[in-house]
Amino acid sequence: MYRFYYSNNIQQFCKQSLDEILGQITRNNPFVLEQTQRNAWIREIEILQKVLKNFPSGFITFEYTIPRIGERIDVIITISGILYVIEFKTGEKHYSKYVIDQVVDYALDLKYFHQESHHKIIVPLVVCSDAPSVPYQLISDDDHIYRPILCNENSLGPILKELTDQLSDKPFSFDQWLSSPYKPTPTIIEAAQALYRGHDVKEIARSDAGASNLNQTTETINRIINDSKKNHEKSICFITGVPGAGKTLVGLNIANERHQYDEGEHAVFLSGNGPLVSVLREALARDEVERSDQKITKTDAERKSSVFIQNIHHFRDNALNKPDQVPLEKVAIFDEAQRAWTQEKTAKFMKERNVFSWEMSEPEFLISAMDRHDDWAVIICLIGGGQEIHTGEAGLPAWFDALKNRFPHWKVYVSRQISDEEYTRGLELEKFFNGLNYYPERDLHLAVSLRSFRSEQVSDFVKSLLDNDLPRAQNLYSQLKYKYPIVMTRSLEKARNWIYSKARGTERYGLIASSGAKRLRQFGICVQSTIQAKNWFLNNKEDVRSSYFLEDTATEFDIQGLEIDWSLVAWDADYRMENGSFKPYNFSGSKWKMVRNQDAQLYLKNTYRVLLTRARQGFVIFIPEGSDTDFTRQHSFYDGIYQYLKEVGITELS
Repeated sequence: MYRFYYSNNIQQFCKQSLDEILGQITRNNPFVLEQTQRNAWIREIEILQKVLKNFPSGFITFEYTIPRIGERIDVIITISGILYVIEFKTGEKHYSKYVIDQVVDYALDLKYFHQESHHKIIVPLVVCSDAPSVPYQLISDDDHIYRPILCNENSLGPILKELTDQLSDKPFSFDQWLSSPYKPTPTIIEAAQALYRGHDVKEIARSDAGASNLNQTTETINRIINDSKKNHEKSICFITGVPGAGKTLVGLNIANERHQYDEGEHAVFLSGNGPLVSVLREALARDEVERSDQKITKTDAERKSSVFIQNIHHFRDNALNKPDQVPLEKVAIFDEAQRAWTQEKTAKFMKERNVFSWEMSEPEFLISAMDRHDDWAVIICLIGGGQEIHTGEAGLPAWFDALKNRFPHWKVYVSRQISDEEYTRGLELEKFFNGLNYYPERDLHLAVSLRSFRSEQVSDFVKSLLDNDLPRAQNLYSQLKYKYPIVMTRSLEKARNWIYSKARGTERYGLIASSGAKRLRQFGICVQSTIQAKNWFLNNKEDVRSSYFLEDTATEFDIQGLEIDWSLVAWDADYRMENGSFKPYNFSGSKWKMVRNQDAQLYLKNTYRVLLTRARQGFVIFIPEGSDTDFTRQHSFYDGIYQYLKEVGITELS
């Protein structure tokens, strides 16, 4: 498929007949041509030939495809080194917010993911042919993307002439631009949709050197599956990585590739993260209904997506209720496997199910279920370091203990790069691996965060911040603050306004806070109120249930494993700075109580690690002033946090 349907220099475009141009566009269109689309192209050609006949040079292309999401930009024109991105609505009498956001999204996509557009000046134009003329202001953001300009059929020519009189940049090869590499960094929602539609992970993930082992990790896993199948072996792989490194993306890709019933390779993606499962299933179902050429009901689409992504607890309960049944799945991908339960928590759960003598941890039981296969099986555990946020979550050591004690015949594949205490909980690596049938694989560790395409140092910065490593936090902040803005304020109104000023197009933003942030209620931040994650993450700007309204607050439980473009992080007194170090607190009854349990302390630290690593493009931290008339919100509870962040160097909003 061509990246575009038509391309030419402006002079040749204006000389060609309408039939010639329309014929080329139609030939390169791989879809069924509807009459409405044909009429729209005819009208666009007529308008642009009339407008561009007085421009001596430049280039034009129709229907330029954005590979990652399969969307197409109606028209792109380059004159005097400037890229004009045009969204047409022929016959339209109004400039809808949806269309304005759409053209801005296209401009942002080109700027950040299209290699030849990184340093170009981009001007988005909305052309609604029958809409009234409106005045415009020529305003550019820091990245040289201009605010969208609204035109009708008659005003497009004069406006384009005014723009070309004012704007110019160094010339470039348009042919080179057309064939430029496209290196996207999709959200996990976009990635899941693309994989589900049949795209390869190489098409939807950045291919630069820093993120190259995403593909290498996938290839390594496929090799291990093939070897296990060929040699009739049972293998378990641990994929580790920093927050946002692409672990879930690798897991979804494997589930998609190995979803082969006829070859005895049925793979399933299993997650205990309820909001993640809900959001991804809903996103897949909505996308299929919207894009399908055949009529498909939402119910049928949901049924299909639920096979692709399943809740791990359903898998566990089925194995528990049918102890002699061999699972259908030969490849099981356990997302966020570090969150599997300890023996104590599993036993407590089983007791509630009238099972009174339970002695296995959840990792041990899950391995035992896959061990029922007579020939071969593969388990893939996706492990996030420092991501345990629930009481009773066992972490990586519980998996290794289960393998040593009960399943020594399983081959264990893991990278030796998991030396950080977020994975090992302080155990020496040799003790970690001792007794395992262990095979080191370098490519099973993803060291580079893909979540933020603005900076790969965000997770390192957040780690140093929470580790109270002030010199390193200061150094990292000084490196990333210009390309990945992190700011703070003691005014919630200023925080909201900063978010509004930063987000463009449909970039998603939202309000997030710790589930223990129980004294932010006076600001309307009610963490006790549950949200519907699929509405918060997927609904549009007109829906009050969406994240865009900055009303419903997502906690670490709602947002772990997912991401948004811009976040407003509300920091309460549950994790405060006292005498030079962070102290964890829990609000119970009518007062704060120090958290003494070491595991609970770790979970609270990890809570803030999750919150501070959810934004792809930047975030603002809101720290309340406090009030000495309220003993639950004293100034001292918050001032220490504020002073520490100020010492790190984080910019305060004026």
